[in-house]
Amino acid sequence: MAFKKSKKHRGTGMATNKKKLLIVESMAPQGWALFRERSDVEAIEFSNAISKADFNAMLRQHAPVNGVALGGTAFGPDEIESSGEMMVVARIGVGYDAVDVSALSDKKIPLMTTGIANSPSVAECALFMMLALAKRAAELDELVKSGNWNTRLKKIPYDLLGKTALVVGFGRIGSRLVKRLVAMEMKVLVYDPFKTADEVRVAGAEYVTDLDAAIARSDFVSVHCPKSPATVNMFDAARLAHMKPAAFLINTARGGIVNEAALHDALVKGKIAGAGIDVFEKEPPPNDNPLFKLQNVITAPHVAGVTREALDRMGLQAAKNILSALDGSPIRENVINQDVLA
Repeated sequence: MAFKKSKKHRGTGMATNKKKLLIVESMAPQGWALFRERSDVEAIEFSNAISKADFNAMLRQHAPVNGVALGGTAFGPDEIESSGEMMVVARIGVGYDAVDVSALSDKKIPLMTTGIANSPSVAECALFMMLALAKRAAELDELVKSGNWNTRLKKIPYDLLGKTALVVGFGRIGSRLVKRLVAMEMKVLVYDPFKTADEVRVAGAEYVTDLDAAIARSDFVSVHCPKSPATVNMFDAARLAHMKPAAFLINTARGGIVNEAALHDALVKGKIAGAGIDVFEKEPPPNDNPLFKLQNVITAPHVAGVTREALDRMGLQAAKNILSALDGSPIRENVINQDVLA
């Protein structure tokens, strides 16, 4: 087996019948500190790069395991069985694509995420990508460093002031981005069929119900909806065709919501001006991804919500989530499968 040698982080004092936890190595020190304060838990570290087979072997080795804190590790029926006595599955983050929620619900196991812990970071990244594209940051940086100063007027940047931005999804992240865009003196549109017009208006934005019509009005489109069967390929060739040739698309949500082949085609044919992409259909993406060859695309390795501060907030919240479930009172607003609370 190739899994990382575990480190045990025991609580203080002596106690019998300790609850055993497997915690991914990216857990922040603040989270580990909470576990050390508890004499009734034993927390064991594992590598975020662990394979499915090795993770299941580790679960069986330490069974019964009562809780896990996951990074990108998959969790489903096999892992439930291997753990023996799982009571809570926590994500150090807000996404849960790799977790089989229905399998957890069948066993009355709560899946918990970190709520608003990383939403400011993702909102800032989306704004950063808008600014970087509009101000042509990468192009102008290369121009200076390559000694082409005198060609600078061929790459004039744009202002955000007075431009129209469409935010797709008005949840924890989208609502924070709206505040930032309003502060930039932009006209902000919001598309989210699960929110009310009044909620959006209070934030200083315009509520829209026709996504394609809103796209046609927008200079920037920023995606902040969950990935689901309804949103996979939400931005396909037909939808991208509604964008202005001078408009930019930002995706810091999930890979697969934007069809990459359609996006590449729109970019090379000048149907849209540029894109900022933090998430990909396959992660990590292959090195020959054609989007990487385009100057009007900026990318990041799915780290919009991974800042120093966000990691601390998420680690602390994930630890609180686990302990609340072990204590029989899971923090309700952070439980994804609310049916298990009944």
